[in-house]
Amino acid sequence: MGKRSETVGTKHPTSAQRKSDREVVVRRIFDAPARLVFEAWTRPELFRQWWVPKSSCLVLLSLDQDVRVGGTYRLVFDLGNSKTMAFFGKYIEVTPPSRLSWTNEESEDGAVTTVTFDEKDGRTHLTFSELYPTKESLDRNIGSTDGLLEQFGQLDALLPALG
Repeated sequence: MGKRSETVGTKHPTSAQRKSDREVVVRRIFDAPARLVFEAWTRPELFRQWWVPKSSCLVLLSLDQDVRVGGTYRLVFDLGNSKTMAFFGKYIEVTPPSRLSWTNEESEDGAVTTVTFDEKDGRTHLTFSELYPTKESLDRNIGSTDGLLEQFGQLDALLPALG
């Protein structure tokens, strides 16, 4: 993945770039203060409203978030035919409203995800970074950020209601 930028129904593009053999970075600006964008990431009742891309047809069965250093998260999705898929890990950094970092422990390929919320003139410049344990891990998971364009669009739509 080189650098790419996409705009779909929004005035702010989402850009994605493979920064190194182990890291992919996605950036987006939101027209909301950092504290509101941070809340949308850390309050389960808000997070569940925007995290699952509507086009994916995935059903979020459960969401548990204990957003504090050492706290855990777990998302369970219905895949149909009585099959489920879970994503889980723990929070390793929680600095409201500027930074979140967590582990992804559902496989040995799990990345450490870090999200920064940098407020400038009432807008949040968000950077989403995933650092994988190896180049091969990133190669196997390079598509994992593909849904963020739609997810960030859904977050963008939710934010005005929070202001």
